Amino acid sequence: MPDRNRVTPFGDLVAIPLRGAYTGNRGQLHSGREIVRFHAHDSWVTCALRFKGRWNEQWLPHRMTWLFFQDEAVSFAAGHRPCGECRHADYKAYQSAWAAAAGGKPPSAREMNRRLHAERLYRGTHRRRLHSADAATLPDGAFVVIDEAPFLIHGDEAVEWTTAGYRARRDRPEGAVTVLTPPSTVAALGAGYRVEIAPLPS
Repeated sequence: MPDRNRVTPFGDLVAIPLRGAYTGNRGQLHSGREIVRFHAHDSWVTCALRFKGRWNEQWLPHRMTWLFFQDEAVSFAAGHRPCGECRHADYKAYQSAWAAAAGGKPPSAREMNRRLHAERLYRGTHRRRLHSADAATLPDGAFVVIDEAPFLIHGDEAVEWTTAGYRARRDRPEGAVTVLTPPSTVAALGAGYRVEIAPLPS
């Protein structure tokens, strides 16, 4: 059985066989091999699977819990951002796109963490905060909710994400939609950040 360390676009931690192209963390979430909390701090990052030959054992006591995402678009929908160390070039590109969208100088990691945390969760809870937007304005890589399921926006289509990966395609929705990806990340995508998306079904 797979461990409960895979992340869905809703940010939930689930035990599914789907492999991850990225890892990351929200701090120490486990006791033994059980997940006992949703997050431990506001710095939710997406990391490279390999970096300078490092090897990180999972489930070590008093250490961070390694999580896995099918692709970067899923990690963004869940509320994570690129790691500033193991993905430095992507972090700088994300930071620059954030600044281009918001105006002003590039934000610090702390500033981005605080903003994203306010956008992904209702304060003082573990409940996801969803947002509304006109579907026509959403950039590729953003996730929306259609019939309670997560869908990736990709060109003129929306592609359903399931626990087995991307599946059904449908036309991009029209009008107001519920958006999973935090607004600041949606803005960074719109400003040119090139998000990695797993191969989509034909």
